[in-house]
Amino acid sequence: MAKKVLGRGLGAYFPDIDSDTGKKKEQTDPDSTPGSPAELRERVNVILHIPIDSIRLNPHQPRTDFDTIKLQELSDSIKLHGLIQPVTVRHLGRDRFELISGERRLRATRMAGMETIPSFVREANDEQMITFAIIENIQREELNPIEVALGYQRLIDECDLKQEEVAQRVGRNRTTVTNTLRLLNLPAAIQQGLKTGKISAGHARTLVSVDDAEKQEELYQQTVENELSVRQLEELVRLIGKPRKKNTKPAAVKQQEFEYREITNRLRRTLATKVNIRKKNKGGEIKIEYYSDDELERLLNLFDSIRH
Repeated sequence: MAKKVLGRGLGAYFPDIDSDTGKKKEQTDPDSTPGSPAELRERVNVILHIPIDSIRLNPHQPRTDFDTIKLQELSDSIKLHGLIQPVTVRHLGRDRFELISGERRLRATRMAGMETIPSFVREANDEQMITFAIIENIQREELNPIEVALGYQRLIDECDLKQEEVAQRVGRNRTTVTNTLRLLNLPAAIQQGLKTGKISAGHARTLVSVDDAEKQEELYQQTVENELSVRQLEELVRLIGKPRKKNTKPAAVKQQEFEYREITNRLRRTLATKVNIRKKNKGGEIKIEYYSDDELERLLNLFDSIRH
């Protein structure tokens, strides 16, 4: 069917234009007017070469960041080889179309100086527009976690879907959708760090478990500055949230233990790893843990910098 349509010229997607003369036809059939059932049937489930200027962008596009360098690379490839995979659009009536998915390909094709772009035309309502755009980007792993979360939230807000329904639409389990949506509760600085790759989704999910926003930002800064792994961050969060046991020890002993805890916490923050201080009758010992050769090398470099 696609091959047949591609060979029909302007009349394939502008039925009011004569393919031979390029002039506008007179309307004689009331069922062939733009937007009528007959016209819509003619323009779905087909691939057409559509003028780029006739396609408006998807207002529901979940992706907001486009890498300029990668976009230029794609544009250069399109100049040499053409666009391999069509974009997907829906027909709005007459010569108007709206992009469902493929904005990066559309931008790159325009940059390449092309006037038309191969497009697969399908039927889609607003809910499907959001869903299709999210699914395509997720399948291509082109969305960062915050963009995915915002896409899920739009399905909930604009399409009145529950989390279970969102999970069904995008092919994820509900727990994944819930945990992704929780990322939107993080402070703006941490969300931006996640979008730009300063921290991973694993780091972000760990920070979400901390109730205090100031503490979240403090831990975020430590993670970025010390290049903490997710496991190291989880350990820090665990230590912060560990409840203190009540005791009836003398005030002097309590004060000494408090001071040792403070010293231990300072060492842990400085070294970004697990540290334990054990007091003996005379003096004591400090135990520093590491989890890989790379982490040992990091600690050694840190000690060298302190020494110098």
